[in-house]
Amino acid sequence: MDIFVFLKMVPDVVEELLIGEDGKSLDTQWLRMKLSDPDEHALEEAVILKEKYGGTVTVVAMEAPEVEEVLFTAIAKGADCAVKLPGDWAGIQAPAIAKLFASYFSLTQHQIGSETLILIGSQAIDDLEGEVAPYLAEILGAHYVGVVTGIRLDEEKKKAIVMKEFAGGLRGEFELPLPAVLGVQAAEKPPRYVPVAKVRSIMKSTRIETVDVSPSEIISGLSVERLFIPEVAGKAKMIEGPPEKVSTQIIEILVECGIIRR
Repeated sequence: MDIFVFLKMVPDVVEELLIGEDGKSLDTQWLRMKLSDPDEHALEEAVILKEKYGGTVTVVAMEAPEVEEVLFTAIAKGADCAVKLPGDWAGIQAPAIAKLFASYFSLTQHQIGSETLILIGSQAIDDLEGEVAPYLAEILGAHYVGVVTGIRLDEEKKKAIVMKEFAGGLRGEFELPLPAVLGVQAAEKPPRYVPVAKVRSIMKSTRIETVDVSPSEIISGLSVERLFIPEVAGKAKMIEGPPEKVSTQIIEILVECGIIRR
C-alpha cells in the first residue's frame, strides 16, 4: 500500500493579517505559517491506515516558511518519507496546486496503481471549496470522494470504504476502487502529539528529499488585483447590564427602527 499525503501551509489566523505594500498579498514580515488543520487530519489518517494495513506513507509539501519543521514532524508521527517541492508558490490557485502535485508523480516515476491512496485535507482557509483534491483526481485519472471522516480497506486492499459527511449531520458510506484521491475532513482519531525532542532527533538523522518542478509547467491560475481590509460599518451595538435594562434598550431600538410600536 502506497499512501501519499499532500500538505499545504496556510497563514495562522491567530495573528493579525496585514496587507503588504503591493496591495495584492499579505505582509509576510510578521506572518506566521502553519499546517492547514484538515491536512493534519489527512496525515493522521494516513498513519492510522499504515498501522492497520501496512505500507508506506510519503508526505509532499510545497516550499513555504516553517514547512521543513512540519515535514520532520510528519516523519516523527510515522511517515516514511518527506518531500519538499522548492519554488515560489505564493498565490497559486487550486488548479495550479493540483497540477503541481500531479507533476510530482511524473517526475519521480511513481506508479499510480491499485495500491495507491492519496489523501489531502478537504479544504483550507484559502480554499474553502476544497477544489485541489478533485482537480488532482481528474489529472491522475483516479476516483475521488471529499469531506471524508473515516477510511477502511477491503480484505484485498483494492478498495477503499469511506464515510462522507453531508450537510445537516447526514453521512454516507461509499466504496471505490484504488487508486483514489480522498479529501479528508477529520481523521478517525485526533492528530497525535509528538515531543519536540523527538522532532529534533529526526532533524539530525533524516533528510528531506526535494523534487524540482519547473514553474513554467504550472498554470498560473487567477491573479489577484487588490486585497482590501474589511470596512468597519459601526452598525453593531453592544448592550450590557441586567436583563431588565437590556430588554428595555432592545425595545427602544426596535421602536426606533419601526419594527414594533408602543
